[in-house]
Amino acid sequence: MIDFHSHLDLYPDPRSVANACSARGLYVLSVTTTPAAWAGTSALAHGAPRIRTALGLHPQLAHERKSELKLFERLITETRYVGEIGLDGAPDFKRHWDDQLGVLTRILDISQAAGGRIMSIHSRRAASAILDELEKRPGAGIPILHWFSGSSRDLDRAIGIGCWFSVGPGMLQGEKGRMLASRMPIDRVLPESDGPFAQIDGRPAWPWEAASVLPVLADIWCQYPSDLEQQFFHNLARLGNGAIETMPARPER
Repeated sequence: MIDFHSHLDLYPDPRSVANACSARGLYVLSVTTTPAAWAGTSALAHGAPRIRTALGLHPQLAHERKSELKLFERLITETRYVGEIGLDGAPDFKRHWDDQLGVLTRILDISQAAGGRIMSIHSRRAASAILDELEKRPGAGIPILHWFSGSSRDLDRAIGIGCWFSVGPGMLQGEKGRMLASRMPIDRVLPESDGPFAQIDGRPAWPWEAASVLPVLADIWCQYPSDLEQQFFHNLARLGNGAIETMPARPER
């Protein structure tokens, strides 16, 4: 199975979790929250060919870690994956909006200059602003909107500019999340856990529990779970085997 957004380095015993993922044959995108975490987090993937590490700077930390953008730029050549990046418009973080936006735009520029990257993007209460910045930089790579919670209009816009989506059990617990998932293109969706932040039964989700989205999404999309699992593997292969795609040119308005 696949977990396309997991914070392996933030579990109490990251090495044991990484080993368990490998033992299960799990494909994992291990995201980071700061460039300084890159060395330790990428080390978790040593000897684990199905674990890929993404270089990130989380929007909730942008105001504290913006000085690490120079390190981000130095490290960008070491990975095809960027994340977790984005914007967060929740009240606790909106006051740092200018820092968040400055960090995001710089990261998108760096990714575009590097030829494009596969990007796992946080967009809580900020979907429209995220899409504005992505439209300005179609060469930044493939945006994968993690745990998307924007409006239906935002979703339509995201689909129109070529965004992908990663969907986890946390997103599917609510009616709105299931409604949004029902409208996502099946060939641009991947499972995620968002562990250890996301919760299942009141405790942190494990990466292999990303598989719990299969029966829910299969029901939503009127698919057999086994067929849907194969679809997810096909989607992952398109990302892993193909050249970095870029988004369509910015539409006329």
